[in-house]
Amino acid sequence: MSEDELEADSSENGQSVGRRIAGDLSAYVSLAGDYYRGEIDRATTWRARLDQTTNWAVVIVAAVLTWAFSGDNRPHYVILIGVIGVTTFLLMEANRYREYDAWRHRVRKLQRNLFAEAFSPGHSPNADWQDELGEELREPAIEISFRGALHHRLRRSYLALLSVLLLAWAARVTAYQPEEAWQQTASILGLPGEAVVGVVVVFFAVIVVLTLWSAREDRTREFQV
Repeated sequence: MSEDELEADSSENGQSVGRRIAGDLSAYVSLAGDYYRGEIDRATTWRARLDQTTNWAVVIVAAVLTWAFSGDNRPHYVILIGVIGVTTFLLMEANRYREYDAWRHRVRKLQRNLFAEAFSPGHSPNADWQDELGEELREPAIEISFRGALHHRLRRSYLALLSVLLLAWAARVTAYQPEEAWQQTASILGLPGEAVVGVVVVFFAVIVVLTLWSAREDRTREFQV
């Protein structure tokens, strides 16, 4: 039966196509499989976008460190420019993670409540999971907050990258110019070294506080719900 014929027949019987499929086990299983493959594809696409952003952040760190330590006359503030670049990628990735989380959450809901129960019956899936999934499809929404996504990406990747840059910058303004006081070496275009160090310390203190923040959103871990 064609799609038009199915819709016409459904209208005559006073039932929607969706209701008829829900009452037909074989049609429901086929639809669930196709839907699951579609959600997996979307989640994989957004996962690749996350990885691409992280890869570019790693490339920036490697390039900045290579250039900054290739000679004694390299300005130390190039590393701080790298910090700005990596932070920009962090903000971009937090937004991308929010999109990815929406698709991943639907995939996990199907895996946990449908496929897990099919493979290992008797574990009492969430009785309302179908209704919840239906509402998500009717009214799509990003559920994880920007703050939660930011916390997650800092813990997974970006705290380590920013820490490497911080340690490299500290070494660059101390070990590479032992004949000068760090206050003089850390200065930038007339800005006193103390002020530069103060800004860097405050920035990294904020980063550490955000990373260790105990108030986490619900689905900030890859294999959580």
